[in-house]
Amino acid sequence: MRFLADFHIHSKYSRATSKDMDLAHISEWAALKGIDLVGTGDFTHPFWLSELKKKLKDDGSGLFELSGTKFMLTTEICNIFHHDGKLRKVHTMIFSPSFKDVDRINAQLSKFSDLLSDGRPVFTIPAKKTAEMIFSASSEAMIVPCHIWTPWFSVLGSSGGFDSVEECFEEYTRNIYAVETGLSSDPAMNWRVSSLDKFSLISNSDAHSPSKIGREANIFDAQLTYKGIYRALKEKEAGKLVSTVEFFPQEGKYHFDGHRNCKVCLSPKETKKKRKKCPQCGKPVTVGVMNRVDELADREEGFMRKNAVPFKTLVPLGEIIGQALGRSSESAAVQKEYANIISRVGSELKILLDKPAEELSGFVGERTLEGILRVRNKEIKISPGYDGEYGTISIFNASGPKTGREQIGLF
Repeated sequence: MRFLADFHIHSKYSRATSKDMDLAHISEWAALKGIDLVGTGDFTHPFWLSELKKKLKDDGSGLFELSGTKFMLTTEICNIFHHDGKLRKVHTMIFSPSFKDVDRINAQLSKFSDLLSDGRPVFTIPAKKTAEMIFSASSEAMIVPCHIWTPWFSVLGSSGGFDSVEECFEEYTRNIYAVETGLSSDPAMNWRVSSLDKFSLISNSDAHSPSKIGREANIFDAQLTYKGIYRALKEKEAGKLVSTVEFFPQEGKYHFDGHRNCKVCLSPKETKKKRKKCPQCGKPVTVGVMNRVDELADREEGFMRKNAVPFKTLVPLGEIIGQALGRSSESAAVQKEYANIISRVGSELKILLDKPAEELSGFVGERTLEGILRVRNKEIKISPGYDGEYGTISIFNASGPKTGREQIGLF
């Protein structure tokens, strides 16, 4: 069965999230985006877990359902700890097949953190220790290192990360079958690092508001069950994970190096020339994802790993409409046009990825249709993101977006 999945989101109980990240809005927006299966996020939080147990219907396959949307029990945790004399900060996703397994996992984790404190709780113990607890509580749980290249909170990040997944999780690496590439990298960048060949590469939105669901996603042709997804990621059988849906990685807020306070953005080569110092203030720059990939890569750019899962790169429909209309993507006019198009044509991802131009013509404005086709053909210009600043995409004007330095919001 072919379906689209976005495993990594957050609930209203996580810091800096929209109050609309409740089950009703999540289900509604998943349908608008074309996401068949979405992660619950935050199952470690007692209040959110209570809502999940009350409102989700168990479909008997390790998945759950509400208003036609399938859900998988997922959460994200943060480990901050010292290892080999260095402070490490690692974010990790947990997938669970049942509420019983969630209860066992939470019982273990609650010994080391106040799970009420945040939807993404913080642990001051090694990531390896939490992996040990999770796998002892549930033999069918999955652990997926999150946005693995982000500088500050990831397994391979330039600040607080390791040089390999094995260095972080040690013997439990054998039970890790997938890693999340994150918004600032795409699969092609990850193919350059041979130590990642053993893992399935997945992409998710990390949404903190409903409209961001599905901005990155995974296309499967597998059984729409927990075990079907487990096998697809573990065994990497050809054709089960069909492709991933990606941001343009340059648009991610940590793609290049830089110093936000000084408005300095540097390519890896420029950073090397500057000896990782900001040319304006002399302080260290934040080393971004591209630079970190270059540092760990043992293959040249352009390398394609054997049996690689392909990927499709897009710009969110609201952003395309916004540039077509010369308005902010959050404006009322853009939101109205977005709703009109979806109601007449279908889900966002079908429009962006699948619908032929002739099917869209007549339902989509001429300039918006031009924008969709430009994105499909990669006829765009991108100013890379750096040090927490998202990159900017120009679809219609080579010198920059019609409305100036328009940013895609953090959440």
